[in-house]
Amino acid sequence: MTQQIILKSRPVGLPKDINFETVEVEIPDIADGMVRLKAHTFSVDPYLRGRMNEGKSYVAPFAVGEAIIGGAIAQVVESRADGFKEGDFVLGMLPWQEEMVIAANGLQLVDKKMAPLSYYLGILGMPGMTAYFGLIDIGKPQKGETVVISGAAGAVGIVVGQIAKIHGCRVVGISGDDKKSIIC
Repeated sequence: MTQQIILKSRPVGLPKDINFETVEVEIPDIADGMVRLKAHTFSVDPYLRGRMNEGKSYVAPFAVGEAIIGGAIAQVVESRADGFKEGDFVLGMLPWQEEMVIAANGLQLVDKKMAPLSYYLGILGMPGMTAYFGLIDIGKPQKGETVVISGAAGAVGIVVGQIAKIHGCRVVGISGDDKKSIIC
């Protein structure tokens, strides 16, 4: 058995404790092509709030009564999958639970010697890659241009500002309120 966090009800406004529940779930037996993982770090990203709503979006909503799923780092405790061994750390879209058995084909090995594990959920993960490829491949910044960042205080916006500055751009950052920092 392991503990899992589920969406108990859809929040109205800010999520509250009553919208979530911690439940005990069985851990299935491990089969070929699968790994047993122990959770290490979960990323709590803004898009998760949108997934708590019902309705059409760029990513499917969470089902009420089902586990919250998001970017996470976990350690392999048992493996029946090629390329994964006990002690390895992996990155994947994982359910919010302490231990799990899942297919290895959606996981990416990460190296804790190269960078702290949490970096793979930030600067070396989805926010960092979104910032880099969004600005470089789509924005194509040129020295002397002005880059305006509408979400400058967020995980992606902070990195976009730094990359733009490295490319010699003037950066104007916009944030939601006075409590958030502004990049200039």
